Amino acid sequence: MRLVLDAMGSDKAPDVEVEGAWQASAEIDAEIILVGQQKAIEKELAKHKPAAGKISIVNANEIIEMHESPAQSCRQKQDSSIMVGTRLIKEGKAEAFVSAGNSGAVMTAGLMNLKRLAGVSRPAIATLLPTLNGACLLVDAGANVDCKPKHLLQFAIMGDIYVRYIMDKINPSIGLLSIGQEDSKGNELTAAAFSLIKKTSLNFAGNIEGRDIIKGKTDVVVCDGFVGNVVLKFAEGLAESLFHLIKAEIEKKLIRKIGAILIKPAFKEIIKRLDYAEYGGAPLLGLNGVCIIGHGASNAKAIKNALKVSYESVKNKVNQHLKEEIKLYELERG
Repeated sequence: MRLVLDAMGSDKAPDVEVEGAWQASAEIDAEIILVGQQKAIEKELAKHKPAAGKISIVNANEIIEMHESPAQSCRQKQDSSIMVGTRLIKEGKAEAFVSAGNSGAVMTAGLMNLKRLAGVSRPAIATLLPTLNGACLLVDAGANVDCKPKHLLQFAIMGDIYVRYIMDKINPSIGLLSIGQEDSKGNELTAAAFSLIKKTSLNFAGNIEGRDIIKGKTDVVVCDGFVGNVVLKFAEGLAESLFHLIKAEIEKKLIRKIGAILIKPAFKEIIKRLDYAEYGGAPLLGLNGVCIIGHGASNAKAIKNALKVSYESVKNKVNQHLKEEIKLYELERG
């Protein structure tokens, strides 16, 4: 198996990409292809000693920066690490692409070079969120700000497949994010999507509210990308703010500092569960090729785990299952 890693994507590229690739190469049976400015990559790679045949380099001179327009930059920068990397998948030279770069550009390059899976109307970003019951999958987390009911139905199907084959959950529960649990609650989009999802054989739990996400009420949370991205950014900000508040209160009194030492192991476990690096990256579901989007602030651990997610996605044939399930549901709908 061959996995492509955009070596110029993160805020600290290519340092963390090279180190993450080196770590991943020791844990998965795959060749990792680093795409980017060759001299910079070679300089970092010289600090490590990867096993022969485990890591290779494909040169790409241009970089798509975070602030650049996705569509314009993908058209103008054909020799960028994102465009070159996705073309390698298109040409059959690798099976998966991972990038912690401009997520809009990754989406655009994926659509340009890989196209959509047969039957998929809109690819969606699926993000794991920590809950009281482990983790749930939020679909869509920002790829599609304007959606139709059919798109939310497909997000539910894709989320179901991913959780079944990557998270090993049998018959995962699906929740439609709305402003109330009653069937009638929501706007025109959620009301119409509710009706579509309810008619399927999915394990549909109905409408769920924002507070139900953290409770882990369902394994998959479905919403449009506008709402999903707001939820994601709010969750990230809330977790960070809570830890700052707790730390500030602890430091006010000596007795609290002593108590903090005693419960330090518990705090470490909580921090680990909330750390995005543990989850690696978010799959861009619905493309005709495995594509994982990482956080721009990714460290080596996050890159390693993103590569492992891409490896598991290829190994478990997630895209093949997606294609089959989408086709099945389309036939059922006539």
